[in-house]
Amino acid sequence: MTRGKDGRQVDEWSDIGLWSAITGSAVLLASIAAYAGWAAGRKRARPSADAPSYHSELLQSLYEDSPVSFAVIDRQGRFLDVNHEPSVLTGYTFSELSGQPFASLVADESYDATLQMFHKTLQGERCTQDIRIIHKDGSPIDLNISTSPLVRKGRTIGILSFVHDDSDRKRTLERIRYMAYYDDMTGLPNRRSFMKRLEDRLAETKASGDIVTVCFLDVDGFKLVNASFGRDFGDMLLLQIAERLTHCFDSPRDLARMEGDEFVGMLVGSREGDGLERLGNSILRAMEEPFELNGLPLHITASIGMAVGDPDDDMSSLMKKADAAMNRVKENGKNDYLLYDSEMGPTALHKLTLQHEMRKALNNGEFLLYYQPKYDLGSGKVVGLEALVRWRHPVRGLVPPGEFIPAAEESGLIVPLGDWVLEEACRQNKAWHDEGMPRIPVSVNLSIRQFAQRDLTGKVADILKNTGLSPQYLELEVTESMTMDVERATRCLVELTNLGVNISVDDFGTGYSSFSYLKNLPISRLKIDRSFVRDIQQDPDDAAIVAAIIAMAHNLQLQVIAEGVETEEQVHFLRRHHCDEMQGYFGSPPLPVGDIRKMLNSAQQSPAAYNSLPMMEHWKETQ
Repeated sequence: MTRGKDGRQVDEWSDIGLWSAITGSAVLLASIAAYAGWAAGRKRARPSADAPSYHSELLQSLYEDSPVSFAVIDRQGRFLDVNHEPSVLTGYTFSELSGQPFASLVADESYDATLQMFHKTLQGERCTQDIRIIHKDGSPIDLNISTSPLVRKGRTIGILSFVHDDSDRKRTLERIRYMAYYDDMTGLPNRRSFMKRLEDRLAETKASGDIVTVCFLDVDGFKLVNASFGRDFGDMLLLQIAERLTHCFDSPRDLARMEGDEFVGMLVGSREGDGLERLGNSILRAMEEPFELNGLPLHITASIGMAVGDPDDDMSSLMKKADAAMNRVKENGKNDYLLYDSEMGPTALHKLTLQHEMRKALNNGEFLLYYQPKYDLGSGKVVGLEALVRWRHPVRGLVPPGEFIPAAEESGLIVPLGDWVLEEACRQNKAWHDEGMPRIPVSVNLSIRQFAQRDLTGKVADILKNTGLSPQYLELEVTESMTMDVERATRCLVELTNLGVNISVDDFGTGYSSFSYLKNLPISRLKIDRSFVRDIQQDPDDAAIVAAIIAMAHNLQLQVIAEGVETEEQVHFLRRHHCDEMQGYFGSPPLPVGDIRKMLNSAQQSPAAYNSLPMMEHWKETQ
């Protein structure tokens, strides 16, 4: 009698039945590869009495060394033998399984299929089936089972079942499916998954009479976060936003991340507009609590567009409508929600047309610069010029900056446009200097995209070199929000000031206003935003803010310029609080090159004419 390593009986099954089952199985056993030379030279027929004498040794080797697991099962479906320790796969030892029904391990969903497979095998068929069994610890295990009948003297006496653990393959396939239909970062459904679900829901609601609403959401100012903190922190913010948004929808499957900072959701209601106000307000409330990023609390808002489906809408048209509504919210000031109406339809086409025409305008030289003077509040003299871009459209005439600048920022055209403005302002200022005009600096606004460029300092240096303008006559204006990443902003601004360029902070008071970071930045002046200057005579709070900014800036050895000054009363207020400079329509609107040349030329010919603030002499007389 031959026994295996565990002392289990082998020779009982080392007969024609077991040999027939193994050699007839569809499974290719790796452990009989050495036997292949012999098998290739002869037909694998059922062994006869004169079969090779080493069948017992071969069977013993298969039991002990085969990498393939197999089990011997009797006609009643009970375990008789296994070649590998079963506890590795099932958690049960051989003694625990011996004599037990194979079906006792099988999960409910695979029970009927397993019995049917065994029944066919006992009828002489060879079968293959994916089934699921339950581990001793309760966890599911996916197996691929191949069975062959055990035949002795023409009678099937049992089943040989070859077992392959299919869990890894199933997990790999599941991971592939997950990656195809879910966003890997947030765990939300992705565009493909959402569009399929939206298509299904639209089909369902046509039969039920319900109405589907699509909600398209874009995070306001997300590009600024990425530019300030980097993409890793931007991803962390999106993860937090996704977590909050999931609480606003009935099912997690109704919300998806489309791409970048865009999310989309759906709402199914019994009538048009059902739940829209509730959904919109709940999303806005979810964004109210500040997000903490790198220790800094950030207030993030969202623009939300909604579109209610009608019988003619497919998933694509409904998405376009929601997107158009969201873009209208962006144009109207952001941080709100809006329901699509038919007037919004041409918006996207208009935006694409505008961007296309701007690209042509850059090549065709349609952009030009206006310059707005800056005045010293002590003397009234022009002490600087701000370069402001204008677009002379060949058909529409002058296009308002408020229309084409946002489109340039969104499309990325703001970078080549900003580079052109910087070079043209330096070239023009140097030309004025060469003509003998007063040498005053020209200031140029940097966009967030320009400021985020790695080669900004090198680009500015090249422009100064190519135009011949001395660096002291160039001032770059950055916004507060660009300096959120203090370390990077400091490094960049130090490099620029090392060139000899002056730096000012534009629109101060409207962003992340803080003097704590300003003291560490190499800046020379602050520009108080026009929104505070406009109401200093009517709003005591604005007056107090302006006075405080001036005082604190002077304590930090910074100059202060107020923009948007339009009245004599505003000038008096600013002088009383020792503001250094002003800019606005009270002094002069933005002027084309020819008018600026006349102004500078008159100053050259008559210095008294340089005192261009009309009330300055009266002011001096009253002091």
